[in-house]
Formats: sequence, C-alpha cells, structure tokens
Amino acid sequence: MRVEVYADVLCPWCYIGKRRLTAALAHVTERDKVRVVWRSYELAPEEGRSPGPTAAEAMAGWWGDQAPARIATIEALGAAEGLSIDLRRARPVNTFDAHRLCHLAADRGRAEQMVEQLLRAYHTDGLNVADPKVLRRLGGDAGLADAEVRAVLAGDDYAQDVRADRRQAVAHGVTSVPSLVINGGRPVSGIQPPSQLRRLLESGLNAPPGTPERASRID
Repeated sequence: MRVEVYADVLCPWCYIGKRRLTAALAHVTERDKVRVVWRSYELAPEEGRSPGPTAAEAMAGWWGDQAPARIATIEALGAAEGLSIDLRRARPVNTFDAHRLCHLAADRGRAEQMVEQLLRAYHTDGLNVADPKVLRRLGGDAGLADAEVRAVLAGDDYAQDVRADRRQAVAHGVTSVPSLVINGGRPVSGIQPPSQLRRLLESGLNAPPGTPERASRID
C-alpha cells in the first residue's frame, strides 16, 4: 500500500502530522506492507532565500487579533507530540531546494530522515532552510553524501520532480498540507489523531487490490 504525504517545510501542521503518522504506523498490523512517499507541495514559492518576518508576524497579518491564540494552539499541539515549535523564531523562505533534497534523499532511502531534519531546523532551530550551507549540513545529518548534496544544490537535479509533485497534487485534489493520498484515493487530512490515521491505514491495507481509499476525516 502506498501512502503519499503532501507536505511543506514551512507548515507547522506538517511537523505535527508527521509525528502523528509515525505513531499511527507503529501500530499498523502489517507495517511492512506500507510504503510512505513524501511529496513536494510548496506553500510559498514566491518567497525569497533570505529570511524576512517571522512566521508569527506573518500569521498576525493573516489572522489579526486571533493570531496569538492560534499560534499558542499550534505550539501547544506540537508540544503534546514532543515537538518544540517556535513560530516567533521560524522565518519563511523559499523551500524549492529543500524539496529537491528530499527527492535526492528518497532515491537514497533517506526521505524520512531528510524531512525530519528540515522540519526541526526550521520550526525548532529557526534556521534558513534556503541557505545552501544549512542544507548541506542537514543533508549530511540525514545520511546523504556531501558530494551528492553539493551537486544537487549546484544544479537543477530533481527540479522537475518537485514540479511534477505539484501537478500530481492538483490531479488528486490536494489543496492543503499535510494531506495523505492512500492507494491513489482522495486526499485526507494528515493531522488527524493517530488512532484515526491508523484506521485509515488499516482500511487501505484491507481493501481489495486497486481499490482507492475513501476520504475520511475528523471535523
């Protein structure tokens, strides 16, 4: 069974959703039959490579007076999953190269590790995940060869893969992250509680071959 996860480094819900998916997978009966594929979904392709306002400042512009409460909720939900999410430290930047590294990592069997390094670097450490020096270090921490990381960042390898993921997201009907596409079915929310995610995964495993998983979520 294939579980495609559409995500972006800039999204704190993706960090929370990754933890919840991991918890759900830990209790799936036939975990070895589940293949998780991380898909690129840029939330802010227009962002530059130099950090500007913090994520919290950007959220204040979106939500106005509601921003402090919403920020507190996100950070509290992250803490409940054992994460330190600091939206007053994180500064949005372009994530295209970060996504390209995730594709390299997938080819080397290190996608989960690369995604983890990027999410922690941005949401916890407040690092610039568009900076080639930062990306090289994170690639090394994820187990990638430095020469390969340097080569990718110096060229345009995997650029078409990032763009193809976005086209595929449109075809699937993905409009937000994190979204899961199970067995090619309709997208479902990736921030559901682990118990609900586990039920979705088990349902996908038990479905007849070729049967897309039906959409389901908790309101």
